[in-house]
This record gives sequence, structure tokens and C-alpha cells, in this order.
Amino acid sequence: MSEKNTTCDGKECGKDKESFLEKTNELNSIKRVVSIVSGKGGVGKSLITSMTAVVLRRKGYQVGVMDADITGPSIPKMFGAESYKPDSSEMGLFPVATHNDIKLMSINLLLDKADQPVIWRGPLIAGTVKQFWTDVIWGDLDYLLIDMPPGTGDVPLTVFQSIPLDGIIIVTSPQDLVSLIVRKAYNMAKSMNIPILGVVENMSYAICPKCGDKINVFGESKAQKVADELGIPMLGRVPIDTELATLCDKGEIEKLSKNYLSGCEEALENL
Repeated sequence: MSEKNTTCDGKECGKDKESFLEKTNELNSIKRVVSIVSGKGGVGKSLITSMTAVVLRRKGYQVGVMDADITGPSIPKMFGAESYKPDSSEMGLFPVATHNDIKLMSINLLLDKADQPVIWRGPLIAGTVKQFWTDVIWGDLDYLLIDMPPGTGDVPLTVFQSIPLDGIIIVTSPQDLVSLIVRKAYNMAKSMNIPILGVVENMSYAICPKCGDKINVFGESKAQKVADELGIPMLGRVPIDTELATLCDKGEIEKLSKNYLSGCEEALENL
């Protein structure tokens, strides 16, 4: 491997990125692939991924969700699919389907118990995510959403290099760390020539149950300012919503009646 291929901090890496791309299963026809990322953990990437999948499916699109957070998978729980087990054939592994036919693949679906820890080193984790792309029979999809682990480590690097992404969505929160969170993800994507679709702010505010006013629990939002500085769109703000939290806990995210992500939906449809 040449030295030019092993660096990921400049234009040379971007030029050679295609040499790392893996082909998906020959039975797949996937039109658009979008990764949901963040520079740190705990900001709600899995929630935004799940909500986006639900919104797109309701519009009639065929949607799949790849849970790339191998050591902290939560996608099956949100969709009430924890007890589902994928089928397989000599051609590959089939994802499970939710009540509304959203296709899912997660390491939790392959474990004997949902609370069984995945104690693997980075290369094995990254290799598993790559297999979710090469070995899983997703079939015909309009959108494949990839729920990423936090940070800029092995898995994000593997996904960015191995899977032909149409773009990423950056998830953040309103605290002062927002600039650092967004810029880390932004800079990694830029260095690898991955299109950035925009920013979604989670836990943006709360609604007072008595007067209906918005309460900035974590202070005034700085996401719009950072997005403007970087020249990327602000795609939506998701509040602290007890109904939303309850649906996630019950595995009933597909029953969500509110659409906080219309901007996100529009950006994906414009791809």
C-alpha cells in the first residue's frame, strides 16, 4: 500500500478513496446511502436515524437501517425488534423487517442475549460493519441509513472509505461543546470528500406543559451559528419530548406522530 493511500488528512486520500470501496451484495440495489454521525457520544444519533427512517418509510420509500454502533447498539430496541433473528442463505444474511417493513441489521440481532457485551478490538468491529454492507441482502432500497458510533475512529473511517456514501448528517446538542462536536465530524468528512447534508440539533428545547413556552434547558442554541460558519444547512431541531422517549422505550418509534425532521427529509429527497 502506498504512503499516499495511508494518509487521510488531505486531498491525496480523497483521490484514492475509491480504491477502498467495497461492493455490496450482488442481490442489492441501493439508491442512496447516508450516514448519521457525531463528534461525540450521547447526542442522539440512533434516535435521529430511527426518526428519519420512519419519516421516509411513511412517504413510501424502501428504507434500511444499518446499526454500525457495534458496542452500543440501540436500533433494534427502538423498533421493538430485539427478539427478531435474521435468516441466512448461501448468498448472505437477510435483515429483519419492522412492523412497517423498515429493514434492520444490528449486531444485537446476532447475539444470544440483547445485554451480551461485544468485547472486540477495533479491527474486528470495523470488519463486522463492512460485512453489513458486503454480506447482508438488503434487496431494493431507496435509502440505507447508517447509525454510526461516536467520534472519528475505526468504524467511521471504515464506513467513509469502504461504503459509497451520498452524504452525512451531523447530530449535535445545544451545549457549548456544539462547535467542537460539529467541527470534528465536518473536518473528517471534508478531508475524505464526503458530502455534508447538514446538521440536526437534538435535545434542542423543552415545551412547558402548562403554558406551552419553549424552555432552553441547555442554554441558547449555538447550532445555527456554527452551521452558518461552516456553510452547511440546519436541518432540524428535536425537542426533549416525553412522548418520543416513551415510544423509544416501548420499541414503538414507528408510532411517532410528530415530524421534527422535515428539513432532513427534504435534504434526503433532494439527493
